Amino acid sequence: MDNNDYFYLGKILKPIGGKGHLVVLLDVDDPLKYKKLESVFVAVDQNRIPYSVRSVELKPGNRAIFKFEDVDSLQDALPFSGHELYLPMALLPQLKGKSFYHHEITGFTVIDNTHGNIGTVTSVLDLPKQSLLRVQHGNKEILIPMVQDVIRKVDRKNKVITVQAPEGLIEIYL
Repeated sequence: MDNNDYFYLGKILKPIGGKGHLVVLLDVDDPLKYKKLESVFVAVDQNRIPYSVRSVELKPGNRAIFKFEDVDSLQDALPFSGHELYLPMALLPQLKGKSFYHHEITGFTVIDNTHGNIGTVTSVLDLPKQSLLRVQHGNKEILIPMVQDVIRKVDRKNKVITVQAPEGLIEIYL
């Protein structure tokens, strides 16, 4: 599998206890969907190495205690600290309606209800207060807030996002 065939699940923070358990910070909206994992891929250098999961115990704050097969002591668990966890894209739950994964919309055309085709999504900027769509319009970049009032429709089949940008926003860039 190519590295693009995986999505980021979270990061191993540290071992806990002496029996090989690992504290993981999950980077997911709904941790319950990942409670019954059979395996995960641990990022080591540029590789994704599969590990069988014996158990996942969810904790508050998107944390979980993972137990891998054949990792049975603190000494076994220590090398995992700081490593990222990944899962195959095929395990990523499908979203519907106006909800989408940031990686999913790269390359989508953005149509503004007032200005028409304003360009192509190049990426999403994740900022502390809100995320922004980065849209390439010729040699200019347009940043559009990703809020419910702005994103009107996501057409996955035709790879189009329809927006109603705040009044005056598009004119600033053009």
